[in-house]
Amino acid sequence: MITKLRAVTAQWTVVVPVVAFVVLALTWHENLPGWVVGVVACFLVGAVLAAVHHAEVIAHWTGEPFGSLVLAVAVTVIEVALIVTLMVDGGEKSSTLARDTVFAAVMITCNGILGLSILVAAIRYRTAVFNAEGTGAALACVATLATLSMVLPTFTTSAPGPQFSTTQLSYAATASLVVYGLYVTTQTLRHRDYFLPVTAEGKIRVDDDEHASSPTLRAAGLSLLLLGVALVAVVGLAKGVSPTIESAVEAAGLPHAVVGVAIAMMVLLPETIAALRAALRNRVQTSLNLALGSALASIGLTIPAVAIASAWLSGPLVLGLEPAHMVLLTLTVVLGTLTVIPRRATMLQGAVHLGVLAEFVVLAVNP
Repeated sequence: MITKLRAVTAQWTVVVPVVAFVVLALTWHENLPGWVVGVVACFLVGAVLAAVHHAEVIAHWTGEPFGSLVLAVAVTVIEVALIVTLMVDGGEKSSTLARDTVFAAVMITCNGILGLSILVAAIRYRTAVFNAEGTGAALACVATLATLSMVLPTFTTSAPGPQFSTTQLSYAATASLVVYGLYVTTQTLRHRDYFLPVTAEGKIRVDDDEHASSPTLRAAGLSLLLLGVALVAVVGLAKGVSPTIESAVEAAGLPHAVVGVAIAMMVLLPETIAALRAALRNRVQTSLNLALGSALASIGLTIPAVAIASAWLSGPLVLGLEPAHMVLLTLTVVLGTLTVIPRRATMLQGAVHLGVLAEFVVLAVNP
Protein backbone atom coordinates (compact mmCIF):
# COMPACT_ATOMS: atom_id res chain seq x y z
CA MET A 1 0.00 0.00 0.00
CA ILE A 2 2.79 2.42 0.93
CA THR A 3 4.60 1.63 -2.32
CA LYS A 4 1.46 2.32 -4.35
CA LEU A 5 0.89 5.57 -2.46
CA ARG A 6 4.42 6.74 -3.20
CA ALA A 7 3.97 5.86 -6.87
CA VAL A 8 0.76 7.92 -7.06
CA THR A 9 2.50 10.82 -5.30
CA ALA A 10 5.41 10.70 -7.73
CA GLN A 11 3.03 10.74 -10.68
CA TRP A 12 0.94 13.72 -9.62
CA THR A 13 4.00 15.79 -8.71
CA VAL A 14 5.22 15.29 -12.28
CA VAL A 15 1.89 15.76 -14.06
CA VAL A 16 0.50 18.75 -12.12
CA PRO A 17 3.38 21.22 -12.81
CA VAL A 18 3.30 20.39 -16.52
CA VAL A 19 -0.49 20.74 -16.76
CA ALA A 20 -0.37 23.95 -14.71
CA PHE A 21 2.22 25.36 -17.12
CA VAL A 22 -0.03 24.45 -20.06
CA VAL A 23 -2.96 26.16 -18.34
CA LEU A 24 -0.74 29.22 -17.85
CA ALA A 25 0.14 29.28 -21.55
CA LEU A 26 -3.54 29.00 -22.55
CA THR A 27 -4.77 31.73 -20.18
CA TRP A 28 -1.88 34.23 -20.33
CA HIS A 29 -3.13 37.78 -21.06
CA GLU A 30 -6.71 36.51 -21.47
CA ASN A 31 -9.84 37.91 -19.83
CA LEU A 32 -10.99 34.96 -17.76
CA PRO A 33 -14.61 34.27 -16.76
CA GLY A 34 -15.33 33.33 -13.16
CA TRP A 35 -15.41 29.55 -13.61
CA VAL A 36 -12.06 29.59 -15.43
CA VAL A 37 -10.54 31.60 -12.57
CA GLY A 38 -11.72 28.84 -10.24
CA VAL A 39 -9.99 26.21 -12.38
CA VAL A 40 -6.82 28.31 -12.55
CA ALA A 41 -6.86 28.68 -8.76
CA CYS A 42 -7.04 24.88 -8.36
CA PHE A 43 -3.99 24.38 -10.59
CA LEU A 44 -2.25 27.19 -8.71
CA VAL A 45 -2.66 25.30 -5.44
CA GLY A 46 -1.54 22.05 -7.10
CA ALA A 47 1.58 23.74 -8.49
CA VAL A 48 2.40 25.11 -5.04
CA LEU A 49 2.19 21.66 -3.44
CA ALA A 50 4.25 20.12 -6.25
CA ALA A 51 6.89 22.84 -5.86
CA VAL A 52 7.19 22.05 -2.15
CA HIS A 53 7.61 18.33 -2.91
CA HIS A 54 10.36 18.88 -5.47
CA ALA A 55 12.12 21.42 -3.22
CA GLU A 56 12.23 18.79 -0.47
CA VAL A 57 13.67 16.22 -2.90
CA ILE A 58 16.41 18.66 -3.86
CA ALA A 59 17.00 19.50 -0.19
CA HIS A 60 17.40 15.80 0.61
CA TRP A 61 19.91 15.39 -2.21
CA THR A 62 21.95 18.53 -1.47
CA GLY A 63 21.40 18.66 2.29
CA GLU A 64 20.68 21.76 4.32
CA PRO A 65 20.99 24.68 4.00
CA PHE A 66 21.25 24.28 0.22
CA GLY A 67 17.69 23.00 -0.10
CA SER A 68 16.04 26.04 1.48
CA LEU A 69 18.36 28.30 -0.52
CA VAL A 70 17.30 26.70 -3.82
CA LEU A 71 13.60 27.23 -3.09
CA ALA A 72 14.05 30.82 -1.87
CA VAL A 73 16.19 31.88 -4.81
CA ALA A 74 14.04 30.10 -7.42
CA VAL A 75 10.84 31.76 -6.23
CA THR A 76 12.49 35.17 -5.95
CA VAL A 77 14.09 35.08 -9.41
CA ILE A 78 10.74 34.36 -11.04
CA GLU A 79 9.02 36.95 -8.86
CA VAL A 80 11.61 39.58 -9.81
CA ALA A 81 11.13 38.81 -13.50
CA LEU A 82 7.39 39.34 -13.06
CA ILE A 83 7.89 42.63 -11.21
CA VAL A 84 10.27 44.02 -13.82
CA THR A 85 7.93 43.01 -16.65
CA LEU A 86 4.97 44.73 -15.00
CA MET A 87 7.02 47.85 -14.26
CA VAL A 88 8.29 48.20 -17.81
CA ASP A 89 4.77 47.80 -19.22
CA GLY A 90 2.89 49.64 -16.49
CA GLY A 91 4.10 53.21 -16.87
CA GLU A 92 3.83 55.72 -14.02
CA LYS A 93 1.14 53.77 -12.18
CA SER A 94 3.71 51.04 -11.44
CA SER A 95 6.23 53.41 -9.84
CA THR A 96 5.67 51.94 -6.35
CA LEU A 97 5.23 48.31 -7.46
CA ALA A 98 8.76 47.17 -6.54
CA ARG A 99 8.62 48.88 -3.15
CA ASP A 100 5.18 47.54 -2.27
CA THR A 101 5.99 44.00 -3.38
CA VAL A 102 9.35 43.80 -1.61
CA PHE A 103 7.99 45.29 1.61
CA ALA A 104 5.02 42.91 1.56
CA ALA A 105 7.46 40.01 1.08
CA VAL A 106 9.55 41.18 4.03
CA MET A 107 6.52 41.45 6.29
CA ILE A 108 5.11 38.08 5.22
CA THR A 109 8.43 36.23 5.59
CA CYS A 110 9.89 37.92 8.69
CA ASN A 111 6.60 37.96 10.62
CA GLY A 112 4.22 35.53 8.92
CA ILE A 113 6.38 32.54 7.97
CA LEU A 114 8.77 33.04 10.89
CA GLY A 115 6.00 33.58 13.45
CA LEU A 116 3.86 30.71 12.21
CA SER A 117 6.83 28.32 12.19
CA ILE A 118 7.78 29.23 15.78
CA LEU A 119 4.16 28.96 16.90
CA VAL A 120 3.67 25.51 15.35
CA ALA A 121 6.95 24.16 16.72
CA ALA A 122 6.32 25.60 20.18
CA ILE A 123 2.83 24.10 20.35
CA ARG A 124 4.14 20.67 19.42
CA TYR A 125 7.51 20.68 21.24
CA ARG A 126 6.97 23.40 23.94
CA THR A 127 9.88 25.50 22.63
CA ALA A 128 11.27 26.23 19.17
CA VAL A 129 15.05 25.81 19.12
CA PHE A 130 17.34 27.31 16.48
CA ASN A 131 20.87 28.61 15.91
CA ALA A 132 21.26 32.26 16.90
CA GLU A 133 24.46 32.77 14.85
CA GLY A 134 22.90 31.88 11.51
CA THR A 135 19.49 33.40 12.18
CA GLY A 136 21.00 36.59 13.58
CA ALA A 137 23.29 36.99 10.58
CA ALA A 138 20.35 36.61 8.18
CA LEU A 139 18.23 39.09 10.15
CA ALA A 140 21.10 41.61 10.19
CA CYS A 141 21.39 41.38 6.40
CA VAL A 142 17.64 41.84 5.95
CA ALA A 143 17.62 44.89 8.25
CA THR A 144 20.61 46.45 6.49
CA LEU A 145 19.33 46.01 2.95
CA ALA A 146 15.77 47.05 3.84
CA THR A 147 17.08 50.25 5.42
CA LEU A 148 19.51 51.08 2.62
CA SER A 149 16.98 50.34 -0.13
CA MET A 150 13.60 51.41 1.24
CA VAL A 151 14.12 53.77 4.21
CA LEU A 152 16.92 56.06 3.02
CA PRO A 153 15.11 57.13 -0.22
CA THR A 154 12.48 58.84 1.96
CA PHE A 155 15.15 61.16 3.41
CA THR A 156 17.50 61.79 0.48
CA THR A 157 17.32 65.17 -1.27
CA SER A 158 19.15 64.66 -4.58
CA ALA A 159 15.93 63.54 -6.33
CA PRO A 160 12.39 64.82 -5.72
CA GLY A 161 10.12 62.63 -3.61
CA PRO A 162 11.04 59.31 -1.95
CA GLN A 163 13.40 58.37 -4.77
CA PHE A 164 17.09 57.68 -5.25
CA SER A 165 19.26 59.59 -7.66
CA THR A 166 21.04 57.52 -10.30
CA THR A 167 24.24 57.38 -8.23
CA GLN A 168 22.38 56.44 -5.05
CA LEU A 169 20.37 53.75 -6.84
CA SER A 170 23.54 52.29 -8.34
CA TYR A 171 25.13 52.05 -4.91
CA ALA A 172 22.00 50.49 -3.37
CA ALA A 173 21.90 47.88 -6.16
CA THR A 174 25.60 47.07 -5.80
CA ALA A 175 25.37 46.85 -2.01
CA SER A 176 22.36 44.55 -2.28
CA LEU A 177 24.19 42.14 -4.57
CA VAL A 178 27.38 42.18 -2.48
CA VAL A 179 25.61 41.61 0.83
CA TYR A 180 23.44 38.86 -0.61
CA GLY A 181 26.47 37.18 -2.17
CA LEU A 182 28.34 37.30 1.14
CA TYR A 183 25.30 35.86 2.93
CA VAL A 184 25.08 32.93 0.50
CA THR A 185 28.83 32.30 0.87
CA THR A 186 28.53 32.34 4.65
CA GLN A 187 25.47 30.09 4.62
CA THR A 188 26.77 27.45 2.24
CA LEU A 189 30.57 27.47 2.64
CA ARG A 190 32.38 29.16 5.50
CA HIS A 191 29.81 28.77 8.30
CA ARG A 192 27.34 26.22 7.03
CA ASP A 193 26.91 24.72 10.53
CA TYR A 194 25.34 28.00 11.72
CA PHE A 195 22.35 27.29 9.46
CA LEU A 196 21.72 23.63 10.35
CA PRO A 197 18.89 22.50 12.65
CA VAL A 198 19.96 22.03 16.27
CA THR A 199 18.75 20.14 19.33
CA ALA A 200 17.76 21.69 22.66
CA GLU A 201 21.39 21.22 23.77
CA GLY A 202 22.67 23.19 20.78
CA LYS A 203 24.03 20.19 18.87
CA ILE A 204 23.38 19.70 15.15
CA ARG A 205 20.22 17.64 14.78
CA VAL A 206 20.41 14.26 13.08
CA ASP A 207 16.99 12.83 12.19
CA ASP A 208 15.90 9.51 10.81
CA ASP A 209 14.98 11.03 7.45
CA GLU A 210 18.59 12.08 6.99
CA HIS A 211 19.59 8.40 7.00
CA ALA A 212 17.06 7.55 4.28
CA SER A 213 18.53 6.80 0.88
CA SER A 214 19.36 9.96 -1.01
CA PRO A 215 17.65 10.60 -4.37
CA THR A 216 19.71 9.75 -7.41
CA LEU A 217 21.30 12.47 -9.52
CA ARG A 218 18.69 11.84 -12.21
CA ALA A 219 15.81 12.15 -9.73
CA ALA A 220 17.28 15.35 -8.26
CA GLY A 221 17.79 16.81 -11.73
CA LEU A 222 14.20 16.00 -12.70
CA SER A 223 12.94 17.60 -9.47
CA LEU A 224 15.01 20.71 -10.17
CA LEU A 225 13.47 20.99 -13.64
CA LEU A 226 9.94 20.39 -12.35
CA LEU A 227 10.52 22.86 -9.50
CA GLY A 228 11.28 25.55 -12.06
CA VAL A 229 8.20 24.65 -14.10
CA ALA A 230 6.01 24.63 -11.00
CA LEU A 231 7.28 28.01 -9.77
CA VAL A 232 6.81 29.62 -13.19
CA ALA A 233 3.26 28.29 -13.12
CA VAL A 234 2.69 29.57 -9.57
CA VAL A 235 3.81 33.12 -10.31
CA GLY A 236 2.16 33.20 -13.75
CA LEU A 237 -1.17 31.82 -12.54
CA ALA A 238 -1.09 34.22 -9.59
CA LYS A 239 -0.70 37.03 -12.12
CA GLY A 240 -3.57 35.52 -14.14
CA VAL A 241 -6.03 35.62 -11.24
CA SER A 242 -4.89 39.10 -10.17
CA PRO A 243 -7.47 40.94 -12.38
CA THR A 244 -10.23 39.06 -10.56
CA ILE A 245 -8.65 40.03 -7.25
CA GLU A 246 -8.39 43.65 -8.42
CA SER A 247 -12.06 43.68 -9.40
CA ALA A 248 -13.05 42.25 -6.02
CA VAL A 249 -10.88 44.80 -4.20
CA GLU A 250 -12.36 47.69 -6.18
CA ALA A 251 -15.89 46.41 -5.65
CA ALA A 252 -15.23 46.27 -1.90
CA GLY A 253 -13.81 49.81 -1.92
CA LEU A 254 -10.40 48.69 -0.60
CA PRO A 255 -7.05 50.35 -1.41
CA HIS A 256 -5.13 49.01 -4.39
CA ALA A 257 -2.26 47.97 -2.11
CA VAL A 258 -4.39 45.01 -1.00
CA VAL A 259 -3.84 43.45 -4.43
CA GLY A 260 -0.10 43.42 -3.94
CA VAL A 261 -0.45 41.81 -0.52
CA ALA A 262 -2.74 39.10 -1.89
CA ILE A 263 -0.43 38.30 -4.81
CA ALA A 264 2.63 38.25 -2.53
CA MET A 265 0.89 35.76 -0.25
CA MET A 266 0.11 33.47 -3.18
CA VAL A 267 3.65 33.66 -4.56
CA LEU A 268 5.14 32.88 -1.12
CA LEU A 269 2.92 29.84 -0.56
CA PRO A 270 5.67 27.31 -1.45
CA GLU A 271 8.04 28.74 1.19
CA THR A 272 5.23 28.91 3.75
CA ILE A 273 4.21 25.27 3.34
CA ALA A 274 7.83 24.05 3.27
CA ALA A 275 8.62 26.06 6.42
CA LEU A 276 5.60 24.68 8.29
CA ARG A 277 6.48 21.10 7.35
CA ALA A 278 10.01 21.64 8.64
CA ALA A 279 8.67 23.16 11.90
CA LEU A 280 6.40 20.14 12.42
CA ARG A 281 9.55 17.96 12.28
CA ASN A 282 11.21 20.23 14.87
CA ARG A 283 13.62 21.59 12.27
CA VAL A 284 12.92 25.24 13.04
CA GLN A 285 16.28 26.42 11.71
CA THR A 286 15.26 25.21 8.26
CA SER A 287 12.02 27.19 8.60
CA LEU A 288 13.94 30.33 9.56
CA ASN A 289 16.39 29.80 6.70
CA LEU A 290 13.42 29.80 4.33
CA ALA A 291 11.77 32.84 5.91
CA LEU A 292 14.77 35.14 6.24
CA GLY A 293 16.46 33.78 3.12
CA SER A 294 13.37 34.61 1.06
CA ALA A 295 13.22 38.14 2.52
CA LEU A 296 16.90 38.70 1.80
CA ALA A 297 16.66 37.29 -1.73
CA SER A 298 13.62 39.46 -2.42
CA ILE A 299 15.54 42.63 -1.56
CA GLY A 300 18.96 41.54 -2.80
CA LEU A 301 17.72 40.52 -6.25
CA THR A 302 14.81 42.93 -6.81
CA ILE A 303 16.68 46.19 -6.19
CA PRO A 304 19.49 45.45 -8.70
CA ALA A 305 16.90 44.25 -11.24
CA VAL A 306 14.74 47.38 -10.98
CA ALA A 307 17.88 49.54 -11.01
CA ILE A 308 18.74 48.10 -14.42
CA ALA A 309 15.11 48.27 -15.57
CA SER A 310 14.87 51.94 -14.53
CA ALA A 311 16.67 52.81 -17.76
CA TRP A 312 13.51 51.73 -19.65
CA LEU A 313 10.91 52.93 -17.16
CA SER A 314 8.74 55.78 -18.40
CA GLY A 315 7.78 56.89 -14.89
CA PRO A 316 9.58 57.44 -11.56
CA LEU A 317 10.92 54.62 -9.41
CA VAL A 318 9.62 55.16 -5.88
CA LEU A 319 11.41 53.03 -3.28
CA GLY A 320 10.97 55.07 -0.08
CA LEU A 321 8.56 53.66 2.50
CA GLU A 322 5.76 55.65 4.08
CA PRO A 323 6.10 56.55 7.81
CA ALA A 324 3.70 53.84 9.03
CA HIS A 325 5.60 51.18 7.11
CA MET A 326 8.93 52.39 8.49
CA VAL A 327 7.51 51.95 11.99
CA LEU A 328 6.46 48.38 11.12
CA LEU A 329 9.89 47.63 9.66
CA THR A 330 11.62 48.95 12.79
CA LEU A 331 9.31 46.93 15.02
CA THR A 332 9.96 43.81 12.94
CA VAL A 333 13.75 44.18 13.26
CA VAL A 334 13.62 44.86 17.02
CA LEU A 335 11.19 42.01 17.64
CA GLY A 336 13.21 39.65 15.44
CA THR A 337 16.38 40.51 17.35
CA LEU A 338 14.75 39.81 20.72
CA THR A 339 13.39 36.53 19.35
CA VAL A 340 16.75 35.37 18.00
CA ILE A 341 19.05 36.21 20.93
CA PRO A 342 17.82 33.52 23.39
CA ARG A 343 18.25 30.75 20.74
CA ARG A 344 14.79 29.43 21.58
CA ALA A 345 11.26 30.80 21.41
CA THR A 346 7.81 30.02 22.75
CA MET A 347 4.28 30.42 21.47
CA LEU A 348 4.39 34.01 22.75
CA GLN A 349 7.08 35.14 20.31
CA GLY A 350 5.37 33.40 17.42
CA ALA A 351 2.02 35.01 18.26
CA VAL A 352 3.59 38.48 18.56
CA HIS A 353 5.20 38.18 15.12
CA LEU A 354 1.86 37.15 13.65
CA GLY A 355 0.30 40.17 15.38
CA VAL A 356 2.70 42.47 13.54
CA LEU A 357 1.77 40.82 10.23
CA ALA A 358 -1.92 41.25 11.06
CA GLU A 359 -1.31 44.96 11.68
CA PHE A 360 0.41 45.25 8.29
CA VAL A 361 -2.62 43.67 6.61
CA VAL A 362 -4.99 45.97 8.58
CA LEU A 363 -3.04 49.04 7.43
CA ALA A 364 -3.12 47.77 3.85
CA VAL A 365 -6.91 47.48 4.03
CA ASN A 366 -7.44 50.63 6.11
CA PRO A 367 -4.41 52.96 5.77
